[in-house]
Amino acid sequence: MNAAEFTLEALETPALTKAHLADLLFEQIGLNKRESKDMVEAFFDLIANSLIEGTDVKISGFGNFQIRVKAPRPGRNPRTGEAIPIGERRVATFHASAKLKEQIHGSIEPSGTSEVEWSLGAE
Repeated sequence: MNAAEFTLEALETPALTKAHLADLLFEQIGLNKRESKDMVEAFFDLIANSLIEGTDVKISGFGNFQIRVKAPRPGRNPRTGEAIPIGERRVATFHASAKLKEQIHGSIEPSGTSEVEWSLGAE
């Protein structure tokens, strides 16, 4: 099996969740429920741990996750108007790949129906 195609028709929730991803692996790949859940958790743990260590995560055809350091800046308390300093902090950023942007741009349908295709494996 070179590639598996997934079709998600109107999701009940507006977001694709980790639980839904695990269900897709169970239903369409044939992994058992525990393996599916563990695989999804391991995938996201790997991304999170890499970012925490300062390593960029690049997923070909999808995008790049990076850590950016934001400089300290002046801020203010919205209730009191008092000036407070906001310290330097690290934030995660995501930049979609050109391929993903192209797919998103090409998927605009005037009827409002949405279908998402997922493929795993070699292209």
